[in-house]
Amino acid sequence: MKTLARFLTLCWHALNAARRVVSNVLFLALVAAVLVMVYEASPDRLDDRTVLVLNLRGNLVEQHAPSMGSLAWSGLMKKPSEGDVQMRDVVRALDTAADDTKISAVLLLEDDLGTSGLAVEHEIATAMDHFKKTGKPIIAWGSGFEQRQYLLAAHASKIYLDPMGQVFLEGFGQYRNYFRDALDKLGITVHLMKVGTYKSFAEPYIANGPSPAAQEADKTLYDALWKDYMSDVETARHLPAGSLQATIDSLPQQLDAAGGDPAKLALSLKWVDGLKTRDDLRKLMIEKGAWDSAHEGFRQISLEDYLDRQQQQNAGPAIAVIVAEGEIQDGEAGAGSISGITTAKLIRKACEDSQVKAVVFRVNSPGGSAFASEEIRRELELTREKGKPVVVSMGNLAASGGYWVTMGANDVIADPDTVTGSIGVFALFPTAERLMDRLGIHSGGVTTTWLSDARNPLRPMDPRFQSLVQTDVNHIYHEFITRAASARNTSPDKIDSVAQGRVWTGTQAKTRGLVDHLGQFHDAVRSAAGLAHLDSTYHLKYFDPPSPGWEYWLDLFDNSLLRTNPSLNPLRSIGQWLGLAAPAPASYWFQMVERHDPFVVMTHCLCVSP
Repeated sequence: MKTLARFLTLCWHALNAARRVVSNVLFLALVAAVLVMVYEASPDRLDDRTVLVLNLRGNLVEQHAPSMGSLAWSGLMKKPSEGDVQMRDVVRALDTAADDTKISAVLLLEDDLGTSGLAVEHEIATAMDHFKKTGKPIIAWGSGFEQRQYLLAAHASKIYLDPMGQVFLEGFGQYRNYFRDALDKLGITVHLMKVGTYKSFAEPYIANGPSPAAQEADKTLYDALWKDYMSDVETARHLPAGSLQATIDSLPQQLDAAGGDPAKLALSLKWVDGLKTRDDLRKLMIEKGAWDSAHEGFRQISLEDYLDRQQQQNAGPAIAVIVAEGEIQDGEAGAGSISGITTAKLIRKACEDSQVKAVVFRVNSPGGSAFASEEIRRELELTREKGKPVVVSMGNLAASGGYWVTMGANDVIADPDTVTGSIGVFALFPTAERLMDRLGIHSGGVTTTWLSDARNPLRPMDPRFQSLVQTDVNHIYHEFITRAASARNTSPDKIDSVAQGRVWTGTQAKTRGLVDHLGQFHDAVRSAAGLAHLDSTYHLKYFDPPSPGWEYWLDLFDNSLLRTNPSLNPLRSIGQWLGLAAPAPASYWFQMVERHDPFVVMTHCLCVSP
């Protein structure tokens, strides 16, 4: 027993010693981590002749949206999701660098730029022009420039293209797939209840081609946007008016004359200033800048590192900025989408903040739920009633529900190329009774009322149910134009004449009285400051949705499964079988069928900003 006791005592001492060692190691690791964080939080001094490198990788957005791929990084580390670049970050960096004597130039790289939009690019282009006025250059380089990339590059001081690259300008517009015959063969009937001659969302499911009204509206919109694009580029590059269109019209002949070399053609057209490989660019930047042994090249700093150095003002009066980007949906949602509850909470939070004297509501949305749109509009209206001015700044899109939410503002400012309007309402309900008959599947049962099984998509649609939905759609449209008329100080009839589901550019919307002014985000901020009687000491305070919890990520994972595994949802399987390149409306059809609401009334333009 004594031997056993000594053995147990030795084991206890060994365990206790091991515990102390482990505790000390963990403590030292924690101290080391704190020291590293403190060291990283104190960046090295920025040297003279530093180049700010704007390497725009991913989509150009108003607000970072979380994704499954960025769960650990953005959800746990509170960092922006990879793959997105916020417009506000690029603009802030350019504005700060313009007054920063340490920054001698900007290098713009866009090879990995994803989706963007004209209005967002106009904001950055304006900041680039402001930077150039200081006399400091902006150099743009690309292995090639697509249309969206070239609009920004055109505002640089110099554009260099890789000798193997090209500048590809193609104009605006698209062709849709139309599924009427395919759906008939499958035995699926699509029931559409709408108000709006130009509300063309459902045409791919009820017709085999676009209606004359849709063709007219699309041509008017795209022609105006393309004209603005060409004018912007030609002005920025000092090219003759109309030269872009003339080049595209004769492109085969011009490329043949250039020996089939698109880079040589771009240089001869003065679309670029020189042809340089990536290595040639590096040598040029070293010659014009300063050698940096740490980068084995020119002295530089990235967008992210540069922003981390900036100290933002947090004291004194503020103008709240709330970004409403994405689809408008009921309930709650995270960043990158708009929801009635979450967005209204953000507006209310800004309204109740004593530091906030005015609100700028930045909209980039094609619409969505009519109910959620009204929740947001009402909250903006309440903010106004409490004495805090509200100014709307329209981004790429402010259409349908995206226009509805703007009607609670004191002042509405649109970019000249904002796709806006689309004042119209629809509901869509597909039924597959003929498909069931062909498969030999029959249904029967007992209900207490005719409504009990009225929304069963496997049975014929009851005419009474269709009438019910159409009546509600009519009511929502009446509410839409009535509220718009009140907000715009005009009559419902005048709003109806420019509504009917038609989309306009910002310039066209201004002419038709749908917006107050044309301008950009800084114009909206200036308007808000004026309405709130603020001097130049105010600062901007962004109210973004809180970081999503685990429930959000689980829902996102479930939705990702449905998107990537259509076999889990037969309706999605049908849509993918009909055509993998189906237009955007396909997803909304399936979303509406999957919901548990009796029916869904949508204010959505189903449009995409060029």
